[in-house]
Amino acid sequence: MFEKFLKRSNWTDIVISIVFVLLGILLVVKPNETIAAISTLLGILFITIGVLKLIQYFTSDTKDDYLLTIALISVVFGVIVMFGSIAILSLFRIILGLWIIAAGIMDLQTTLIWKEVKSPYWTLTLVLSMLMIIAGIVLLINAEILYTTIGIITIVYATLDIIDRIIFMKKIENYNK
Repeated sequence: MFEKFLKRSNWTDIVISIVFVLLGILLVVKPNETIAAISTLLGILFITIGVLKLIQYFTSDTKDDYLLTIALISVVFGVIVMFGSIAILSLFRIILGLWIIAAGIMDLQTTLIWKEVKSPYWTLTLVLSMLMIIAGIVLLINAEILYTTIGIITIVYATLDIIDRIIFMKKIENYNK
């Protein structure tokens, strides 16, 4: 019985990973459209949860204030996610880009210290800090690179997870023989 559960669980995990591969491919090929679709779906989901909680609040005998609060927060959050996702993601991208640039500048300062103490690693640190600064600038300039990177990471993760599940299933079959 436990073996059947593991096999079913592994196949479910493989299907989920395939969905993640497809999502990653969509993020690489059509990042803005994918983000807009995900935002719309999440917005609809939160609005639906809010409406259901409102219905539950008005149809129940006891009026629990937390239900009304959850309902209103869900609806507001759903609308924000649905219509403000691009602005939120743009703000996130700008903050992330500035953070990477600041980290690169701090590493550049560390490079000067490494050079003063005559460390052989100062040139490597210099190159890496310059690459960080350039990466932060590119992220600020090109919005789609963030989505593409997330898409690639998602594809790699999901592919590795599929391989891992298949290997695990084979090991269980060999173990049971």
